[in-house]
Amino acid sequence: MSWSAAFDEPIALPDGRQLLTLLDAGEYIAALPAAAQKRPEWQAATEAVLLVAERGGDTMLARIGLMRALNTGKPSPAIERSKRAKSFRIIR
Repeated sequence: MSWSAAFDEPIALPDGRQLLTLLDAGEYIAALPAAAQKRPEWQAATEAVLLVAERGGDTMLARIGLMRALNTGKPSPAIERSKRAKSFRIIR
């Protein structure tokens, strides 16, 4: 695999741009401030992108690493239930 490998789906960035290939992802990470690059989530994303680009493998691995780094610190989406949970009585 090479740096020109495309992601299955583009990765949307907070500023509205999109990452389409591993090269785009590598350039985005390289453009981050040094303090951000040293954070563990970005270190893991960098490792995933390098691993896929240089050794081959599924681009989904790099995509997951990037999405986790981009979404760090954001609350997880609330799960809405359409039905009430069942309640049970314990009979002894």
